[in-house]
Amino acid sequence: MADVKVTEILSRVQTALADSPIYELRTVQVAPARNAFVLSGRVSSYYHKQLAQELVRSFCDRLGLRVINRIEVKATEVPSSHSL
Repeated sequence: MADVKVTEILSRVQTALADSPIYELRTVQVAPARNAFVLSGRVSSYYHKQLAQELVRSFCDRLGLRVINRIEVKATEVPSSHSL
């Protein structure tokens, strides 16, 4: 696969994430790897992790690239009513 195509798709993927209406997806990083794109970062739910993966997969499938999802899920802590 030509590096130019990978670079072009990477740019499109990064733009799609940056323009997402879901704020957390804007913080996800994407890096090229051998025949894959690697996602990393932190989101607050598995749903957001999956949304990021599927957004990137929509670009990768066209070129036969894999998606390696290394996004961490870290739920935001809500103070309990007992601490008041």
